[in-house]
Amino acid sequence: MQAKVALIMGSKSDWATMEAAAEIMDKLGVAYHVEVVSAHRTPVKLAEFSESAVERGFKVIIGGAGGAAHLPGMVAAHTRLPVLGVPVQSKALNGMDSLLSIAQMPKGVAVGTLAIGTAGAFNAGLLACQILANEDEALAQRIDAFRDEQTDTVLANPDPREE
Repeated sequence: MQAKVALIMGSKSDWATMEAAAEIMDKLGVAYHVEVVSAHRTPVKLAEFSESAVERGFKVIIGGAGGAAHLPGMVAAHTRLPVLGVPVQSKALNGMDSLLSIAQMPKGVAVGTLAIGTAGAFNAGLLACQILANEDEALAQRIDAFRDEQTDTVLANPDPREE
């Protein structure tokens, strides 16, 4: 199956966060490509990756980065594909630096910014699937089933004091 989502991150240590995006894409049966592409340490690779993303068949790029978090914005500057940015929680500023770096894009360079950490990564994976589901009815049905499953789980035990 051809990967339609590129799941990239600034360093290997970001995988602990970005793995949550892979989790939901695995559950929904969406193929993805994983790669470390650093905005600061491999800028030429970043440009080449971003500029070739369309011809490689990707439809959405999820970029996770911490600290200065330039990865999603720099990727967006080099491609027309939707880029979803995930702020990786940093030790110094608890991820606020990452969030602000990704969210404060200049007019004309769009990056969809998700929450800090694993919740943001999971939702980025889910959002990528929702974007793809606009052109894939079977995927849309799997997303609907996932949502129904979430609802059933909550309704099965609405009392938070019970396990």
